[in-house]
Amino acid sequence: MVTKLQNVEAPCLDTIGTAARPLAQGADIVPIPGTKRRTYLEQNCAAVNVKLTKDEIESLSRAFPLNVTAGTRYPEKQLAGLGI
Repeated sequence: MVTKLQNVEAPCLDTIGTAARPLAQGADIVPIPGTKRRTYLEQNCAAVNVKLTKDEIESLSRAFPLNVTAGTRYPEKQLAGLGI
């Protein structure tokens, strides 16, 4: 994934930029990133002010197609230990 990210033609691939992509998909898509600190929450909220171009969205979509990172968040063994 890192190699793909290096080839993406989008200027904002920081925390704000990564939250901007789902927002650019439509008004019915809302990213819900986890955050531990107020600073991170502020960065996530700032994503609503980022306007990606059509080319940037297409570049990100080619690099990270839908469901490319689908799966459980934690390994099965760890989930079992959590009772999930």
